[in-house]
Amino acid sequence: MQIQGQIVDIKARRIFSGMVTVENGKITAVEPQNHSVQNFIMPGFVDAHIHIESSMLVPSEFARLAVLHGTVATISDPHEIANVLGIEGVHYMIENGQKVPLKFHFGAPSCVPATAFETAGATIDADGIKELMAHPEIYYLAEMMNYPGVLFDDPEVLKKIEWAKHFNKPIDGHAPGLRGEAVQKYIAAGISTDHECFTYDEALEKLQRGMKVLVREGSAAKNFEALIDLLPEHYENMMFCSDDKHPDDLIVSHINALCARAVAKGMDLYQVLQAACLNPVAHYNMNVGVLRAGDPADFIVVEDLKNFRVLQTYIDGRLVADGGKSLIEPIAFDTPNNFNTSPKKAEDFALTATSDSIRVIEALDGQLITNEIICKSRVVSGKHEIDISNDLLKITVVNRYQNAAPAVAFIKNFGLKKGAIASSVAHDCHNIVAVGTSDEEICRAVNTLIQNTGGVCAVDGEKVLSLALPVAGIMSDQDGWETGRLYQEIDAMAKELGSGLRAPFMTLSFMALLVIPDLKLSDLGLFSGKQFVFTGLDVA
Repeated sequence: MQIQGQIVDIKARRIFSGMVTVENGKITAVEPQNHSVQNFIMPGFVDAHIHIESSMLVPSEFARLAVLHGTVATISDPHEIANVLGIEGVHYMIENGQKVPLKFHFGAPSCVPATAFETAGATIDADGIKELMAHPEIYYLAEMMNYPGVLFDDPEVLKKIEWAKHFNKPIDGHAPGLRGEAVQKYIAAGISTDHECFTYDEALEKLQRGMKVLVREGSAAKNFEALIDLLPEHYENMMFCSDDKHPDDLIVSHINALCARAVAKGMDLYQVLQAACLNPVAHYNMNVGVLRAGDPADFIVVEDLKNFRVLQTYIDGRLVADGGKSLIEPIAFDTPNNFNTSPKKAEDFALTATSDSIRVIEALDGQLITNEIICKSRVVSGKHEIDISNDLLKITVVNRYQNAAPAVAFIKNFGLKKGAIASSVAHDCHNIVAVGTSDEEICRAVNTLIQNTGGVCAVDGEKVLSLALPVAGIMSDQDGWETGRLYQEIDAMAKELGSGLRAPFMTLSFMALLVIPDLKLSDLGLFSGKQFVFTGLDVA
């Protein structure tokens, strides 16, 4: 097979008229040749950190959408399914991903569960990490979210890190806001990347101390604008990632969109493409070609080098996307799950008041971090009541692995004027999380997900829109386009109910993620991410 076009040689910083020759899935030659073809041939895009599960798609369905945008490979942390199904869940992701051409590079989830302050469906200890690290399909130790464990020399955490070093595999970081001597100790432990930087100064310090920084632009966390100006000076140590990308967003774009935005800002084309196409391959020792003779034939054909509209995607010499059509066929797959809780009653979500001052989670649009604010509660007959006029709504986290009393608190900035929304995509333990305008509506939303054994839903009285997620309670059994369509409908309903958040369900899914400060809610109670302890709702 021979493909003609304008060859983009990123390392040599040149573009030339040429031809790529492919035999048996490998590039045998990249040669100059005079011709009139003006399309550009370049290495494929790599998402340097993503949880495939957050697309609500199994890997094979994720692949069918991602190749449309020129993505040929991912660095994938199967942390979400591992919290539900343990090591068996990791193997499920690997095996499903191997049935399609896209090159998934999975890591060993380092923090299952992320903390001891929540209920997960499984645990992966240091012996489990050793077992996973021995597999050639595992490329790295996935994000070490338990940075307090690193800083305070937790023996179990250090054992996991040592197993990664033993197998000579990279260690990913996760340390939002960590600075100074603390981040230096974190890096000294062997942790080499961070995708959680949310300010320019934080990312700059980590780069200067030797870390690789990932520019993240997902469905909820959006740090591109804050970090992209670091690229000209630090492009050799930066990468692009989405981290979490919902199916409706994946239908529209992927890493190609970040490249287009960077180039539109005047960034150097070759520096942008090095971050998007080359750096992850080198850092993680990926089995991905970068358009050289002898490489696997992983490359894309794009219309131009401004918008990066993808005309064709090749993986191992196989044409997998052509003219906006995915050529990866759907495959059959199992739907393993772990869901074992009974329907709830509205009175389960009542809160007795001992004070009219309460701690409130302040959600921030486009961020995973939250603030802790103190608000005056509306107390009626000794109970804390929802105050829609002041946007003080109830939030609950319901244990989905066993019957237990729901944890309930208050949250601001979701903006709902009626109804409720709920999701069993709730990082990282994937219990049920819901926000609503009344105990009855919250209960209806929670029970919808219990009946579906997982999913996302929006309710308004008798109107209920839901997307069932029967694969571990976090992934759909439908194709990507149908999943994206249903998700768009539910997302639109959440906004019709009053939410002004750009991605209300993605934001909701992080409200139980205790390792991202400040105030969050687990199924066991309200939690201070700064102090790393439980805290009370009522303020004396």
